[in-house]
Amino acid sequence: MPNPNAKQPENVPGQFYVDTNCIDCDVCRDLAEANFTRQEDGGYSYVYKQPETPEEKALCQEALEVCPVEAIGKS
Repeated sequence: MPNPNAKQPENVPGQFYVDTNCIDCDVCRDLAEANFTRQEDGGYSYVYKQPETPEEKALCQEALEVCPVEAIGKS
């Protein structure tokens, strides 16, 4: 279960976030590349742009649902 108290610091404010359980698997970045990106030095993903369209929201929701370690949360 995602921990809203352990959000990666780079997440932009908004509905979706990635917490510190991220294992850098690429799933969210592959599904919703317009919204998730990689923190190169730390080796984890974070939300760099909150979804703005129904399509982006659906892709972010799908990323949340398939994240293998449940590191993606929704406020």
